[in-house]
Amino acid sequence: MGEVVDFDLQQKQVILHDSRIPYDWLIVATGVRHHYFGHPEWEEFAPGLKTIEDATTIRRRVLTAFEEAEREAIPDKVKALLTFAVVGGGPTGVELAGAIGELAHHTLRSNFRRINPASAKVLLLEAGERLLPSYDPKLSTKAKNSLEKLGVTVRLKTAVIEVRGEWLVVREGDRSEEIPCHTVVWGAGVQASPLARLLAEKTAAPVDRVGRIVVNPDLTLPGHPEVFAIGDMVLFQHQGQGTPLPGVAQVAMQMGKFAAEVIQRRLSGKPERGPFYYKDPGSMATIGRASAVAEIGRWKLSGYFAWLAWLFVHLVFLIRFENRILVLIQWAWNFFTWGRSARLITEEPVKPSLESVKTTKTP
Repeated sequence: MGEVVDFDLQQKQVILHDSRIPYDWLIVATGVRHHYFGHPEWEEFAPGLKTIEDATTIRRRVLTAFEEAEREAIPDKVKALLTFAVVGGGPTGVELAGAIGELAHHTLRSNFRRINPASAKVLLLEAGERLLPSYDPKLSTKAKNSLEKLGVTVRLKTAVIEVRGEWLVVREGDRSEEIPCHTVVWGAGVQASPLARLLAEKTAAPVDRVGRIVVNPDLTLPGHPEVFAIGDMVLFQHQGQGTPLPGVAQVAMQMGKFAAEVIQRRLSGKPERGPFYYKDPGSMATIGRASAVAEIGRWKLSGYFAWLAWLFVHLVFLIRFENRILVLIQWAWNFFTWGRSARLITEEPVKPSLESVKTTKTP
């Protein structure tokens, strides 16, 4: 339960908020957080998806918007409540937009008396020229078509320039537009943990514009062979044509295994195994029910077969056989019930004070 606030690399100590921990070997893997491009105040209105807490917050906001729309009598406010904006057309944004579209058109069907959930407007806003820019252009087009079938409105070359509680402002070319919208989800950018910049200052290692620290080919930091940095907080450019490795789970998993093997070899006096090399198993992104896109080597998959490949890969990398069986059963149940068991609203909404509530006598 400790919180790391600093490092003493000379004394080989990790400094916590209330104590110090000595180490022989140090592996730092503190990941990334959301990046709002110089507007941290937007986070209050547009949460991102990096932790379980983030996921439950987004679920609560989305489901609460439908509940409030059911109780609202003013049509314009109902329309704003049923407008959902997802910012960013990368894998996270595509998956979130598809999930909200599926929720509105299928999961919440027949759940309300006054509103039709399928009338919800789901916007996916991407500042670039296409979705999933790291994927093959044909897969980007197929992802866009699949989202539109789920009722998602995809707007490319559209940048968000302002986010508030009940609206956001977007710019498309030279034209700005204000969109009434109560629910915004952020998936447009990431920023490395502050500990990456702290380590960079102590080791003279460079960082990129989002704060990722540049490591040696063996994942150690300059002048400190006992300190490793791995995962999303790292900028690794020693492979291929100097293109940075993507911030995906497979990179972090392979880096963790490599760092552990390096330490074991050094402890046993064995020779070094050479620089880290990432074996790319492919890239995948789900869009909705039985729909995904995948790049696996030369193979370019989309639709149902890509979705099956996504399921298989995620099951394979789960730890312990019983976990794979349990997850498979849960997925099957959610598939046939359209995920209706996931309609849980956590965290009780803020209630108005008694002074603000006007009471009337009932005749």
